[in-house]
Amino acid sequence: MMQVSSIMTCIMQRTSFASFKCPAARALDSVGDWWSIMILRDAFQGLTRFDEFQKSLGVAPNILTRRLAHLVEEGIFEKRLYSERPARHEYVLTDKGRDFFPVLMALFSWGRRHVPEDDLAFLLGNAASGTERHTKLVDAETGEELTPKNTCLLPGPAAEESDRERIARVRAWYLGIDA
Repeated sequence: MMQVSSIMTCIMQRTSFASFKCPAARALDSVGDWWSIMILRDAFQGLTRFDEFQKSLGVAPNILTRRLAHLVEEGIFEKRLYSERPARHEYVLTDKGRDFFPVLMALFSWGRRHVPEDDLAFLLGNAASGTERHTKLVDAETGEELTPKNTCLLPGPAAEESDRERIARVRAWYLGIDA
């Protein structure tokens, strides 16, 4: 019988999307991971302090420290001193952070539709009336609901010829046209 004398440790490193030209990829790089999204969820409910986030999420302090630092570095939170002795900070959403609200509502709504009813502890509600809210993604100019059937990618200002060709091929395929 052979004995293994060394242990191999594998460290997973997260891929950075910072250089990608896709807005979705860049957004994912900016937000980080699921803990960051949960921190943002709690921030939209009024939490601002480290101990509040930790109590709500049950996350290890080292993980919470790293996630909050990342969100500050990305300009999603502003770190503000609220006590000098001992030094204590609160984390306040910036404009960029507040702009994450529709993304969070879309995730929440998707979960609402696909999590068993008996497992739901939270629903979206109208703050004034207390009635349940239901979301829908609409075009800001026309009010038309966005769906996979009526929405496509268009080339942006940084699109290279290969990007434009790919978008044209996909659009032609979708529309049933030879490209």
